[in-house]
Amino acid sequence: MDSALFIIGVIGNIISVMVFLSPTKTFWRIVRKGSTEEFEPAPYVFTLLNALLWLYYGVTKPDGFLIATVNGFGAFMEALYIVLFHVYAADHATRVKTAKLAAALDIGGFGVVFMIATFAIRELDLRIMVIGMICVCLNVLMYASPLAAMVRFIFVSQTTYKLTNPFVRAQLYCQFVHAWQTETVITTRSVEFMPFLLSFFLFLNGGVWAAYAALDRDIFLGIPNGIGFVLGSIQLVIYAIYMNSKASQSSKGLADDDLQPLLA
Repeated sequence: MDSALFIIGVIGNIISVMVFLSPTKTFWRIVRKGSTEEFEPAPYVFTLLNALLWLYYGVTKPDGFLIATVNGFGAFMEALYIVLFHVYAADHATRVKTAKLAAALDIGGFGVVFMIATFAIRELDLRIMVIGMICVCLNVLMYASPLAAMVRFIFVSQTTYKLTNPFVRAQLYCQFVHAWQTETVITTRSVEFMPFLLSFFLFLNGGVWAAYAALDRDIFLGIPNGIGFVLGSIQLVIYAIYMNSKASQSSKGLADDDLQPLLA
């Protein structure tokens, strides 16, 4: 592996580990309160599936160990978050929902992909291509869902959309970080639920891994991280526009714990 590629990959690993660790304060709050309150399990389930697929891609691809290491760590952390979510679920229905989602997607979904790619596809290059395409499709869907909602809101809806519950608004952030944050900031003209440091690290994460993909000529890694880099850039521009708005200034008195997003 080229030394420049290795250095960029290591930097990408460090940034990604910090992003994966970002929900720990929120989960400490959940453990302390003994309840997940109004949070939903879906973001963690989807993020675990995403990490497992990229882990498999990194293990399968020659010289893909830097991709495998960071996503292996991510898979471990997301699995831990799901276990904690299951243990501290606010009610029985949420606990059952968490178990069903994890079983269907993280065990069943990943298991099907693993079995087919490992045992039905013998050629290594074809196997890498199939796994990579699945990873890209999942990432694009994770970005596209909230983007579609944002476009409908901005260009179609004529009603005022306001979320008063901080947990619900933070949950919109955690579902799919880039697009939901942008919509919330535009809607409220406030950056209270767009923590700058996390947005900045997500921007860096997309940029570093996009650079890694370009040097490695890996289109599968490049597409989702290129999208993430562009959306992260848009976020920072919007943050700069609204950071001094009256709504943002008036929200500074909120408790830090209420502003902690969950990662997706």
